[in-house]
Amino acid sequence: LLRPCHGFQQQLGAVSRVARSGVSPSYSLRIRRADGASQLVALQYNTRSFSRLYSSSSDDDSSEKARILFLGTPDVAATSLKTIYEQSQTPDSQYEVVGVVTQPPKRRKRRGKEIPSPVGLVAEELGIYTLCPEKARDAEFLDELENDVRPDLCITAAYGQFLPKRFLALPKFGTLNIHPSLLPRWRGASPVQRSLEAGDNPVGVSVLFTVSKMDAGPIVAQESLEIDENEQATTLLPTLFDIGTKSLIDALPKVIKGDITMDTATVQDESLVAEASMIDSSEGQLWPTKMSAQECHNRVRGFSMWPGTFLYFQVGDDESNDPVKVKVVETRVLEETAEPTNVIEIGPKKKDGLRLVCSDGSVLEMLKVQPATRNVMDAKSFVNGLQGNSVRWLSGLDE
Repeated sequence: LLRPCHGFQQQLGAVSRVARSGVSPSYSLRIRRADGASQLVALQYNTRSFSRLYSSSSDDDSSEKARILFLGTPDVAATSLKTIYEQSQTPDSQYEVVGVVTQPPKRRKRRGKEIPSPVGLVAEELGIYTLCPEKARDAEFLDELENDVRPDLCITAAYGQFLPKRFLALPKFGTLNIHPSLLPRWRGASPVQRSLEAGDNPVGVSVLFTVSKMDAGPIVAQESLEIDENEQATTLLPTLFDIGTKSLIDALPKVIKGDITMDTATVQDESLVAEASMIDSSEGQLWPTKMSAQECHNRVRGFSMWPGTFLYFQVGDDESNDPVKVKVVETRVLEETAEPTNVIEIGPKKKDGLRLVCSDGSVLEMLKVQPATRNVMDAKSFVNGLQGNSVRWLSGLDE
């Protein structure tokens, strides 16, 4: 069933009829909640949202604006939605945003209030008609799109669900996706994380048509970006989505005019495909016995959003002490090499970090760390808390 973003399941037929009449609806309706109980509530719907949703559209009327449906969920997608919407409000815009699809609201706490996704919150702020299906393949959701929303073009940005063939067949101009990698390299769920983990430079973003095979559609636009050697996924992801959104907006007029289609866009070279597999939390552990300082550093950069990276420390000389799990937050690679050791020491200069020597002699400097149950701290603060005790990194431990 469809789930509007305030968390209830309901049928919208009566609301639709009132909205088509041009009257701003405000009345009571008995609805069925997700837990099966019914409740009588007062409904007030945004007139702007429904006027867009039910405005007439004709394939042979060139004066009509193309009807865009936006699909996305996290903060980076919310920023894209706002940018696309603002562009649609300019006098010469050839399109309008008539609807938004996002993931259902979630409870932050066990009995807490359901909170809409970042995209859902922006859509509410902008007064855009919003749907939150449990699954994009739900028949009721697809019926709603086909009969009422009637998109000419769909745009996806980190929506988070697989789109079935019936969905892809609905918009006459197709579905465009913003994907933060230089496709065909890094197809899949974690493109930014895997590109940083691999040490890629430049990185980039692609705008492509969506097909049934994940991230395999023809490319409409692509931008590359040279990055700093210490750039992390936390800052890189929004940057790439901003660039991708601008590229998409630049391409929209040609897509709507039919100059760019599935047939004329650039086909991906299958021989260059690299898969950006979903990250498992166990991958966050650093292994200085198996990894170089550069490999450790790149994993810290790539996994900065989730799951993070960590090591186990032995504090003091008493080996009976329990190992301490320490999250590694910020690092850099030193040009020097050293004799391999498991002893961790702080550098001699004021702003130096904790120096970890990998088995190949390369040196990783940890600038910020976070011991379990503590806040993120710089290296000096961590050393001060040791009270003169030595610290070693431990191998052979996992979660």
